[in-house]
Amino acid sequence: MRVAIVGAGFGGLCMAVRLARRGIPHVVFEKGDGVGGTWRDNTYPGAGCDIPSHLYSYSFDPYCDWSRRYPGQPEILAYLEMIAAKHGIRPRFGAEVSELAHDGAGWLVVTPGSVERFDVVVTAVGQLNRPRVPGIPGAGTFAGDAFHSARWAGRDLTGRRVAVIGTGSSAAQLIPPVAATAEHVDVYQRTPSWVLPKADAEFAPLTRAMFRWVPGAHRAYRRWFFDYVEKTVWPALIGGWSTDLIRRTALSHLRRQVPDPELRRKLTPDYPPGCKRVVFDSLFYPALTRPNVDLVTEPIVRIAPEGVRTPSGLRRADTIVYATGFHSTGFLMPMTVTNAGGRDLHDQWKDGAEAYLGLTAPGFPNLFFLYGPNTNLGHNSIVYMLEAQVRYVMGCLDLIARRGPMEVTEGALAAYRTALNRALAATVWSGDCQSWYKTADGRITTNWPRTAREYRRITRRPRPGAYKFGTGR
Repeated sequence: MRVAIVGAGFGGLCMAVRLARRGIPHVVFEKGDGVGGTWRDNTYPGAGCDIPSHLYSYSFDPYCDWSRRYPGQPEILAYLEMIAAKHGIRPRFGAEVSELAHDGAGWLVVTPGSVERFDVVVTAVGQLNRPRVPGIPGAGTFAGDAFHSARWAGRDLTGRRVAVIGTGSSAAQLIPPVAATAEHVDVYQRTPSWVLPKADAEFAPLTRAMFRWVPGAHRAYRRWFFDYVEKTVWPALIGGWSTDLIRRTALSHLRRQVPDPELRRKLTPDYPPGCKRVVFDSLFYPALTRPNVDLVTEPIVRIAPEGVRTPSGLRRADTIVYATGFHSTGFLMPMTVTNAGGRDLHDQWKDGAEAYLGLTAPGFPNLFFLYGPNTNLGHNSIVYMLEAQVRYVMGCLDLIARRGPMEVTEGALAAYRTALNRALAATVWSGDCQSWYKTADGRITTNWPRTAREYRRITRRPRPGAYKFGTGR
């Protein structure tokens, strides 16, 4: 069989490595000019990961030489480039897939100037790849430079008057280095985030040598961190024992770093920790206390040619940075995906994307999603989840080779949906707060509501009874 992989980030590269090891012909389609996905796109100052570095590499190719506890964007991208080179993965760059269409005999993959047929398609486009820029009135009239944080493109903001819209994870990372060189920074906050201290540090040469050369040291350290976040951070997401611990830690962090009581008041959330994505950062709060930084909590009325207008008046700016996140719930957009009967996957998902185990959808045989609906984590490494999904897909390929095209049944999805919704209802994400975890009508379509270890357990191998075989719709 021939397999098409759409995307060359963590998921796509993992899938390609596994296929190559089995000698299964495949093509990796990548719209960009290099591997890395979100780690190729997000080059803003301070860009990095809030998952410990030793959890943020493949188990089959662990990277032992991370320079610090939480890796920065350049180091993560270098790791992915190393993986591609080591395993001989050569994606087709500049080949953005615009359409996937099943014609009854296989999947047609449409890219600029090309249409190819494959037996199986695996999408690995991620959840955080399409920047979301809010439709603020007057945005098109701005006379300065305005851009999304994921489209930084080497800009230098030294001496500029900068407006940063948003206070989530990307904003928390980019504001400190920008504030250190800019003339002035206005930070526009709609809702404050819970912020936990980020215990980042460089690894000493002796520590790095131990991880590399002492048998079992890296594996033990990785396992310790994995167990820690599963047993300490995860319970807070279901209102468990660590909820109050995280709340107290975050409020103590705020008190230590922000002496001004009025600024502290503006930065104190009024919703449970974890309902929105928690920010891990130890430089964000100090940056907000700088004399050249103002936190603006008034709503934005409109954007004018000279800057940003609030109810109090015009705040001048020559640069606007939209740190406003991504279209996280628009899975597989803007690709068109249709089956042999003409059914459109996005029509099927009009009330919110859903997939059995986050991996397959009824009516779409031999189509698999990596990092699909309800597989994001709020506490652990997505690389762990991706490896579980790739292992599952490899098991499905064995079934396809023996029994023909496979398609998940409506009954299997319905049973899974019931269990999933019951688990989601018990999480803090179901609370009354807006977040990128939810659709506009409040349906949680991004996050997995149990531990990462539980997800790996239930995806250990495909269950043939959940599928019908030999279909070509």
